[in-house]
Formats: sequence, structure tokens, C-alpha cells
Amino acid sequence: MAELICVSPIDGREVVRRETASAAAIAAALTQLRLAQSAWAHVTLGERATILDRFLEIMRAQNEEVTVELAWQIGRPVRYGGEFRSFAERVRYLIDLAPAALTPTLPTDRQVGLTRYIARVPLGIVFVIAPWNFPYLTAVNTIVPALMAGNAVLLKHSAQSLLVGERFQAALDAAGLPSGLFCNMALSHDDTARILSSGSVDHITFTGSVEGGRAIERAAAGSFTACTLELGGKDPAYVRADADLEFAAENIVDGAYFNSGQSCCGIERIYVHENLYDGFVDYFAELTSKYLLGNPLDPETTLGPMAATRFAAVVRAQTADAVAKGGITLIDPAAFAANREGTPYLMPQAVIGVNHSMAIMREENFGPLVGIMKVRDDNEAVRLMNDSDFGLTASLWTADMAAAAAIGARLECGTVFANRCDYVDPGLAWTGVKHTGRGASVGQLGYDGLTRPQSLHLREV
Repeated sequence: MAELICVSPIDGREVVRRETASAAAIAAALTQLRLAQSAWAHVTLGERATILDRFLEIMRAQNEEVTVELAWQIGRPVRYGGEFRSFAERVRYLIDLAPAALTPTLPTDRQVGLTRYIARVPLGIVFVIAPWNFPYLTAVNTIVPALMAGNAVLLKHSAQSLLVGERFQAALDAAGLPSGLFCNMALSHDDTARILSSGSVDHITFTGSVEGGRAIERAAAGSFTACTLELGGKDPAYVRADADLEFAAENIVDGAYFNSGQSCCGIERIYVHENLYDGFVDYFAELTSKYLLGNPLDPETTLGPMAATRFAAVVRAQTADAVAKGGITLIDPAAFAANREGTPYLMPQAVIGVNHSMAIMREENFGPLVGIMKVRDDNEAVRLMNDSDFGLTASLWTADMAAAAAIGARLECGTVFANRCDYVDPGLAWTGVKHTGRGASVGQLGYDGLTRPQSLHLREV
């Protein structure tokens, strides 16, 4: 057995250490999950909802301590109050959606003497591999609909957010979820690969890197295990000539730098119509310079450290590459005393004079760094926004909703926003294209991915 260790980005101290599960413990958990699921599949939706309602209230009651715990684990400032407001809204929506999402569908034609419908049947065991950046929200996207649909859930959380998985387990146990139906385990990459290659789970949901997604697919090859993969991103924003400049800049700054840029759908590249470009750049730089980088436990801090020094090193390297190739940084490092090389404390930065030959406009950095380019018109913006290996979200900033819909139809991404960004709508499908992944979570399509159709054709004699 190996050990998983969470090292705090605040000061490098160890937050928590856990031994990975033994082969015997993994086998026992999988057996128990299968047994518990066979009974849970016959529990009514109302009973499932009652348990998950209790789970939600138990989680919400922990918000204050969890907010501090998250600061220690991933560096998010306590002033933002953790994740539980959005978490509660999402859980509530997903519970309430279940009856409609799981209702059998009938063919449009009717035939005398026949009862015909398509039922949604649980898959069995759903394996959730959750990331550290939004550790509650990303995990609950699958956990709640999976349980509401009648599945069992095995959770592997990131080593950077080990305590999150343990809080899920404790809250679901306290809410009265049947024993063995949900299992949080400390697992190594090798443990995960063995579980997948064995075919002992029925679906896997993974949020992480492109290489991680490829490793998941390789491990599951031949097992016929279904996969939902949310991988890398390089999400663009386009500010049209008719946009409200100040509104766009204020929201894009937040979309680029919240959580130190460590958001799956955070803005990493910005295209601005030439008529607004100069004013946008000036206001964007002014707003960015107002962030306070520091200890996330300080309520005055608005930008905490990245989750690890190695993550900050990637962003610093991308900035240096852009500058070496002619890019110009907008933000003065003198305004950020806490910004220190060789640490996870990294200032927000924006670079102009960039182009698509540079990594800053092509490769994911997952940090507080954006490139800003001037464009002539919608066509140039669309071409550049689509010039990417990734496609999670894109945001359009405009007063013309018809234009937004028309431009959005041309974009190669899973979600198109107009006048907002960095948001997951639980009523829609959260999905990506190209190297961003496959499948969908939340919404009706999220439920569809966690169930299988079964056709009932009942002939009266």
C-alpha cells in the first residue's frame, strides 16, 4: 500500500495523510456496493430524495469549518465562503429533476392491446474520480443523480482534497443512506487502473487532465465500461463592438482569476473588437491590479495561492514564453508583494501582443493568466475561438442576443454563454468537445448517462 498526502499551499505543512486501500478492502467494497445497489434500485424516488435532502442539510451545517478546511487544502480564500451555496442550489435542482428525468417515455403512436414504454434503469456501480479545484461541486454533479437514479457510488477524491471525500461519506452515512451503497476510498492510480480493467464498475466519471483521461480510457479498454470525461480547457471570451465594456471587463476578470484561475471553465484567452480594445485593456488591467494576493485564511485576501508550486510553475513558464516572443505584460509585479518565485503564491497577469503561435493562447495553464487579442469582426473572433484543441465553454459579450445565438451556433464547444462565464447551469448539459472530453453531466442528459434504456413491450392476450 502507498500513502496519499495533502500538502497545504498556504505554508507547505501536511494537512492529511491516508494509506491507500488494500486489494482485499477494494474487493470487499465492490462486493458490498453491488449488493447494496441491487436493493437500492427498488427503493422509491421519494425515499431516495428524503435521504439526500438530509444529506444536503448535514453538509450545509458544516459550511464554516469546511471553508477553512478548503483554504488549507487548495488555497481558496475564506472570504468566498466555500462552495456550499452553489452546492445547495445544485443538489436541490438535481433531486427535484429526478422524477421528470427518470419518468418512462412512451412512443407517440398507440396500438390496441399493447403497452409500450422505455424505462430508465440504473447502470449499477458508478465510479467517480473527482478533482481538487472545486471538490464538492464537481463530485456532487455525479453523486446525487447517480444515487437518485438507483446506482451505487464509489468515490476516489484527489490527494489534494482527501478530506472532502471523507465529508461526503460521513454526511451520507448520517443521512441514513443504506450501508455499503456509497464508498469513499483512498486509491492510487494503479488501484484505479485495476478496478477499471477488471470491469467491476459500470460507469466512470472523471474530471482531470487530458493525459489522465487517456489513461482512464486505456485502463478501461475492452471492459465496456462507459466513461464521462471532462478534461482540459482553454475557454475564450469575445467582447463584441456593442458590448457594455465595463460590465464585460468586470465579469471576465472574475471569470479569469477566481480560485486563482483554477476553474475548468475559467477564461484563459480574450478577444476584443478593435473599437473597444484599448478601453477594455486599460480597465481590465485596473481591475486586476486591485486583487490582494496573500494568505487565504485572511478575510482581506482576494487571491490565494495556487494549489501547488508545480502548478504555479506552469503558469510562470507560459508567461515567460509569451514575453520572450514579444508579448507585453499588463500588471506590475510591484503591486503584489506576496508573489514569490518557487512558491504557489502567484500574481494575476494579462498579456497583450500575443498570437496563436504562443502557448498562452493554445495550451491550458489553469492559473491566473490570460492573453488578450484585438480582432476586426465576428468572423475573425470565431476563427480564433475555434482554433483550439479544447472546447468546454465560450462566452460572448454583446447587447445582441440574436447575434449571440448565431455566433454560438458556429462555436466548437459544449456551452455558449452570453454576458456571463465560469458557471455551471444544472438544468443544461455540462459537456465538451475535442480534447475536452466526452459525455455529459447534470441536467436531463446527465441522468441519461447514469442510466440505460430498457424497452417494455407488453402484449395483452
